[in-house]
Amino acid sequence: MDSSQSQHLSTLKTSQKHLAYVALGSNLGDRVKWIEQACNMMPEKGIHIKKTSSLWETEPMYVKDQELFVETSLEPIPLLDALQSIENESGRVKVVDKGPRNIDLDILLYDDQVVNHPRLKVPHPLMREREFVLRPLAELIPGKSLDSKNPWKVTQDYLNELPSSESVMTAITPLTKFMEPLHGLDPRRRTRIMAILNATPDSFSDGGKVPAESASKAIYDFKTDVWSTIIDVGGQSTAPGVKEDSADEETKRVVTTIEEITNAFGELSISVDTYRASVAVATIKAGASIINDVSAGAMDPDMVPTMARLGVTVILMHMRGTPQTMSALTSYPSGLIPTIAKELLARVAAAEAAGVRRWRIILDPGIGFAKTAEQNCEILRRLDELRDGPGLRGLPWLVGSSRKSFIGRATGVVKPSEGAWGTAATVAAAVQGGADVVRVHDVCEMEKVVKMADFIWRG
Repeated sequence: MDSSQSQHLSTLKTSQKHLAYVALGSNLGDRVKWIEQACNMMPEKGIHIKKTSSLWETEPMYVKDQELFVETSLEPIPLLDALQSIENESGRVKVVDKGPRNIDLDILLYDDQVVNHPRLKVPHPLMREREFVLRPLAELIPGKSLDSKNPWKVTQDYLNELPSSESVMTAITPLTKFMEPLHGLDPRRRTRIMAILNATPDSFSDGGKVPAESASKAIYDFKTDVWSTIIDVGGQSTAPGVKEDSADEETKRVVTTIEEITNAFGELSISVDTYRASVAVATIKAGASIINDVSAGAMDPDMVPTMARLGVTVILMHMRGTPQTMSALTSYPSGLIPTIAKELLARVAAAEAAGVRRWRIILDPGIGFAKTAEQNCEILRRLDELRDGPGLRGLPWLVGSSRKSFIGRATGVVKPSEGAWGTAATVAAAVQGGADVVRVHDVCEMEKVVKMADFIWRG
C-alpha cells in the first residue's frame, strides 16, 4: 500500500520566498514515524511547512509483496539538496529501484516554474499517472493546472481520468503504538471503542463511581479486551454548569489514575479528556497517547501549540462557549450541520496553522455540547453529511452520545446510569452515519452493539 500527502513549504534562505509541493513516502518499518521525522527536520533546512494533506495508503505502484507504502504530498519550498540530506540523515535504505525505502522525498511543483535539469524535473514527470500523488494533491490544490501546455486541465481532472483500481486508497490516522490506525474512508472499517473512565467526584453519569484508587477495578469491570480499547481518562467534569476545578487538582486526578492502571495492566492506549495544555503535557508524560479536547483548543491558548509540539493524535470537538455557558448557545440560524462543519473547519485550520499534522486529527460533532435534544438527534441522522462537509472529508470522527440527557428525555429514564438501551440506539446510529470511534460508559454492552452495527452496515 502507499499513501500520499501534500505539504506547502517556503524557504527561509533566500530573500524571495517560493512555494513548492513535495511528496513524502515510506514503506519500510514505522512509516508514520519516518514521515513525521522528515517533516520535523525541514525547519532546520530552511523549509517551512504551510499545510499538509491527509496521509494516504494504498498498494505500491511498482513493487508487489512488500510493506505498506505511505506517501504524503506537502506544500513546501524545498531545495533538492536539503530534501536529499533529510533522506540521508534518516538512513534511507532502498533495496531495488522504485522499491521499498524508509523515506522518499520528491519535488512535484516549484512555484509555476518548469525545471529541466539532469538531477531534477519539475513538474514531476510521473505525477499525473499516480493516484497516490494526485489524490492528496487534490486535497490541497484541486483546481490548479499541472501542465502549462494544458492550462485548462487541473489536478482533479487528472485524478478523475485515472483508470479504476482494485485496491482501496484511504486516508489513515495513527492512534497509538498498540492499535492499527483509523481508515476514515474505508467502507469496511471496524468501529473502535473508547471507554470512559472518569476520575472526578461529580461526573454527570456515574457520580464519582470510579475514583482514582479503584481505576483498575473499573477497567476490569469493562469486561473487554482493554488492549484493543482506548481508555479515555478525565479529571474535570464538563457537564453543564459544573464548577471548574484547578489545573493542579485535575492533573493530580488524571496522572494518578493513569499511573494506577498502567501499573495494573502495563501500557494501554490511553487518551486524556482535558482542555488544559498543562494537564495534557503531564498526562502524555505519564503514558497517555491521545489528547481529547472538548473545546478543540479554544479554551486554553496554549493547547493548540502544545498539541503540535507533543505530536500526538488529537480529538477536536465542536462546542460553543464553555461548559458553564454552552447551554445558552444553541442557535444555528444558518443550519445546524453546515454551521458545525464551518466552525470545526476553523478549528482544524487553527490546529494545522500551529503545526498539528492533518493526519493526527480526529473530529467530534459535540453531542450534548451547545446542542438541544432535537439537535443531538439531527447530528445522528445527518452524520454522513457532516463527514462529507467542505474541507472535512477523509478525517475520522468520534461520537460521544453515551448516557447524555437527551437519551433520558426520549426514553423516560431518570438515572443516566440506566440509559444503556437508549445509548445502544445512538451508537448504532453513529455507526450507520460513519463514526470511526464511539465513546461509551457501558463498554461490554456497546462493544456488542458496535459489532452488530458493523456487520449490518460495513460488511
